[in-house]
Amino acid sequence: MLVALGLGSACGGAASPAPPLPGGEAPAPLAASAAPRPQAAPPQEAPPSVAEAQAFLAGVDRELRRLRLQAARAAWVNQTFITDDTDALSASAEEASMEYLNRAMKAARRFDGLALPAELARQLTLLKISTTLPAPSDPAERAELAALAVEMTSLYGKGKYCPKGTPGRAAPAGAAPAAGAAAPKCLALDELSNLLKTSRKWDELLDAWAGWHAIAPPLRPKFERYVALGNKGAAEIGFPDVGALWRAGYDMPPEAFEAETERLWGKLKPLYDELHCYVRARLRATHGKDRIGDKAPIPAHVLGNMWAQEWSNVYALMEPYKGQPSLDVTRKIKAKKLDEKQMVSLGERFFTSLGFDPLPATFWERSLLKKPVDREVVCHASAWDVGDRDDLRIKMCIEPTEEDLITIHHELGHIYYNHQYYKLPILFQAGANDGFHEGIGDTLALSVTPSYLKTLGLIDRVPADDKGLINFLFKKALDKIAFLPFGKLIDQWRWDVFSGRTKPADYNKAWWALRLKYQGVAPPVPRSEADFDPGAKFHVPANVPYTRYFLAHIYQFQFHRALCKAAGHTGPLHACSIHGSEAAGEKLRAMLSLGASRPWQEAMQAMTGETGADPSAMLEYFEPLRRWLKEQNKGEVCGW
Repeated sequence: MLVALGLGSACGGAASPAPPLPGGEAPAPLAASAAPRPQAAPPQEAPPSVAEAQAFLAGVDRELRRLRLQAARAAWVNQTFITDDTDALSASAEEASMEYLNRAMKAARRFDGLALPAELARQLTLLKISTTLPAPSDPAERAELAALAVEMTSLYGKGKYCPKGTPGRAAPAGAAPAAGAAAPKCLALDELSNLLKTSRKWDELLDAWAGWHAIAPPLRPKFERYVALGNKGAAEIGFPDVGALWRAGYDMPPEAFEAETERLWGKLKPLYDELHCYVRARLRATHGKDRIGDKAPIPAHVLGNMWAQEWSNVYALMEPYKGQPSLDVTRKIKAKKLDEKQMVSLGERFFTSLGFDPLPATFWERSLLKKPVDREVVCHASAWDVGDRDDLRIKMCIEPTEEDLITIHHELGHIYYNHQYYKLPILFQAGANDGFHEGIGDTLALSVTPSYLKTLGLIDRVPADDKGLINFLFKKALDKIAFLPFGKLIDQWRWDVFSGRTKPADYNKAWWALRLKYQGVAPPVPRSEADFDPGAKFHVPANVPYTRYFLAHIYQFQFHRALCKAAGHTGPLHACSIHGSEAAGEKLRAMLSLGASRPWQEAMQAMTGETGADPSAMLEYFEPLRRWLKEQNKGEVCGW
């Protein structure tokens, strides 16, 4: 028994006091003639003390460090070397963590209502929401849930599309490869994604899109069971469902947080609608009005990204002004033959220019930066502090592209955030909220301006007039603005699934209804409930909440504005780079070092002087583009 955690008694045998009658009334006294021999009143449990809460949290800290190290090591090996055995090892470690958290979160209720020092009270609050996948206390169900979580991630990581004629796949009756033709090979996500980035052929794009989405239907029954088990675990720790638990992590009531995401989206939707209108018109010119109508959603496969979440890969099809200085960073990366380590070093140099430490030698020794040729891995980029002890690593199958250079900055943002707070109590070793953690690296990437890129030799000339500025802002908006509705809708779908508003029989229907409502995007071929298109996005089978990315896209512009002010920048926000500013670095480090020790509103105030999320910085950044888009869209039928 774990006495220090308040999960059991140090010695047994004491009788439990009899419960009061319903309503809390005491039993009526017995008649005097029948009075029993007086007995001592049964011992009452003493109310908890501050010292007990402190000892409880010290025990939680020790045990969580042990379990997180065990789970992180198993997960790292599993995701960088996927086999049935590493799946089992990772599932076992996850199950141990689930079992402990289930008990510790329940035990923490004993201290409800106790007046505690702020630091202890904050740790207890964070403990009660310290998992994104609460497990039932039943051992068999807990083991099943842990296995499902690992299995879904591994199945996603191993997913491949095998076109007709691929060896090992049955070909249609009577079909035979052309004489002398090489048999097609099975294609992984990175290969299919590269095709979506570069091809402009409708049918080729459609084949790649449909091929990847075909990996997801086997995940559907596993996902449905995961929802049921996760909701059972959530109920045991006092939440209506898993979605309510996720929404509780923002220092406000869950329903208030959901309303806040709608408020933020409402402020930014008009800019998205203008961008959507312009992009659709240019895609219509490329693919034809018969395929993309006047007031139609955009087919999901023609936006240069498997999930239509970022659109910069189709920039060349719709560059506003030809003949301006090239913004093709990918071409320069390839011309310079930069390898994976050199690309990561470019990101590291930005952080060290602000006064941050160089990456430790162990980072370079232990990170996975290139896709192995001899084994299955989960290529989805992620940053790790294995065991929360400054064992910093990145797992990423880096390609020589601008997109991956920006992703490197994003992942290093996580790394440096981890490095700033790793000496705090374990429950404080997190971002002020998860959107803060996702936004830090992207904040610095906003300072990767054309002027900065020129100093790196990654572009030849800096745009010098309004046409060049519009090109720059338009390309940036194809990532930052285009992403917003996608960033919001993934968890909107999951919240509805967890709450039961969306039934299993309607998973795919509800998914595409939200994509139409928020993104103005539609499937390029008919879909049915035989499909499971949400499962084709990593974060769904991997149980990673997604609203963090929506928030991060807004926060990063707030952070950028504050850091530019600290750096002494006085020009337009889009022209600011904080590279080399130790004053900006000091302000950033002060916020990062708080971890989760303070509510996010206080961390935001320390960084920006503001106490809430404010889309005005993002709107300020893109204001010249907004005016230009409005002018260009005159005569267009916008909306869908």
